[in-house]
Amino acid sequence: MPQPTPVTMSATLAADEAIARRRLAGQRVISMASGEIGLPVLPALKAKLAEAAGDNAYGPVTGSLALRTAAAGYWQRRGLGTYPEQIVCGPGSKPLLFALLLAIGGDVILPSPSWVSYAAQAKLIGVQPIPVPILPGQGGVPDPTLLREAVTAARAAGHNPQSVVVTTPDNPTGTIAAPDTVRRLGEAARELDLVIISDEIYCDLVFDPAASPAVSPAVFAPERTVVTTGLTKNLALGGWRTGVARLPDNKAGSDLHARLAGIASQIWSSSTAPVQAAAAYAFSEPPEVVEHIAASRQLHKVVAHAMAERFTGAGAVLAPVTATCYLYPDFEPLRDHLTHTHEVSNGAELAQLLIERYGVGLLPASAFGEPAHSLRLRAATSQLYGETDEQRTAALGAADPLALPWIREALDHVEQVLTDLLGRTVAHRGSALNA
Repeated sequence: MPQPTPVTMSATLAADEAIARRRLAGQRVISMASGEIGLPVLPALKAKLAEAAGDNAYGPVTGSLALRTAAAGYWQRRGLGTYPEQIVCGPGSKPLLFALLLAIGGDVILPSPSWVSYAAQAKLIGVQPIPVPILPGQGGVPDPTLLREAVTAARAAGHNPQSVVVTTPDNPTGTIAAPDTVRRLGEAARELDLVIISDEIYCDLVFDPAASPAVSPAVFAPERTVVTTGLTKNLALGGWRTGVARLPDNKAGSDLHARLAGIASQIWSSSTAPVQAAAAYAFSEPPEVVEHIAASRQLHKVVAHAMAERFTGAGAVLAPVTATCYLYPDFEPLRDHLTHTHEVSNGAELAQLLIERYGVGLLPASAFGEPAHSLRLRAATSQLYGETDEQRTAALGAADPLALPWIREALDHVEQVLTDLLGRTVAHRGSALNA
């Protein structure tokens, strides 16, 4: 009897459940392992969802016309001319990404490191994930030169790479690939006849678009780029499960659209109708939505930068965080101390020490495809904004979020943990040492 493909729990979701169990047992835990955005739902979106609660029909497989039209407008305002007919909606961008890999077929090139589910999804559909390193400080996009080498070698070895997945801005590194890198990616994909799947769910969380623009590969290779996004990150609507995909406006895109719609019809039939109604409102970007996202972006920036100072003050190496709420500190410079003092030699052991001894939850780089010996960790600051909607709303509207006692306490606790871990004071710009 054939053996099924091994399936492991998503590292981020497994961490969420483990942290929840610790809290139920009475342990104080600071969660920086999950990608959950700890912010309240915009009241106008709650109202739209409630108004549509009576919509109980399946609806079109590819999504309602209202949502597809709103999503097309969303991309048009970002310089990507789009028609509603190019859009496919789904119950979250994660199912859409899985369905896209299935519809395109063939092996998949991934940036290394990359989000925890890309490689797992490739394996679930029976194809080979092929990791290609990123350029330093430019997460989410494989080095275009190494991409060519990897595809050539893979095809010579009998593999069949047909697509490359990119993330801009990036999870786990919180960085953005430079426009020239994205341009070179497009050129390489064209030469190698690869479909680019561009996961742009963080595109509204770029701290300074003028200084660090997140340019879509669809700008440079529109004929072969599929773009996905959703409302999980910019509007903190993870539990509502809604996503949209923009396919190329050509015959290849039309053929892919038909295959994707067929897969959707067999798996999820249609996205949840009331959520589609609220999502159509969100993607139309009325002023209150734009203002809410701008406030959350500023909050992410301030808290992520403050946490980054704690890690770099401890001696970890960290590329400047330019988007999202993620940090990717490398503790390699501290390897000798960690090994001799704590018997820690890799990221998994370091993450285990931090959660067991100090109640601080992070993820090791190995969860994102890095070698097991790596001492990198992925930290997310998005659940430090408060335990209640009242606290989170206050954080969203605060002129100085770092002055709020619950955010200050979390930052101070991490600083104390690092101080104890290293046996010395952690210096950062906010401390008296650097005043």
